[in-house]
Amino acid sequence: MRAQFKIRTQLRQGEIDYASCENVARFVTWDAHKSLDDTKEFIELILNWYKQGKHLLWGIEYEQKLIGTIDFVSINDQHKFAEIGYVLSEGYWNQGITTEATKKLIDYGFNELKFVRIQARCFEENIGSQKVMEKSGMLYECLLRKSMFVR
Repeated sequence: MRAQFKIRTQLRQGEIDYASCENVARFVTWDAHKSLDDTKEFIELILNWYKQGKHLLWGIEYEQKLIGTIDFVSINDQHKFAEIGYVLSEGYWNQGITTEATKKLIDYGFNELKFVRIQARCFEENIGSQKVMEKSGMLYECLLRKSMFVR
């Protein structure tokens, strides 16, 4: 396995640079980080989620550098399903890293958390994310129009 799932509470300089990249942010629901304060706020949010047991988010580390994150962006405990979200630094796109992490998270969701359904969504123009889903064993079901408000 090339990428590792890790939980760390401290980051090294420049490790979350992908969050400030406009080209990366065009494929996610959040705005690109404009300042170090934006990044610190995000990290505090994630750490609070962990403390409260509310969210499962992992860093994707490659060659000892944090290059992205992957998580269950929503979990429905009653119906045992979840939705996966991921983001990766642009310099690591098209190398199979996100697919590898997605397969691991799907396996964890089905085998450890006992989900009966795991899904993911992406913007229609995000061909790379569509390929990640396909290569991870997901099936295309439909095009959702106006399914979420984004920026």
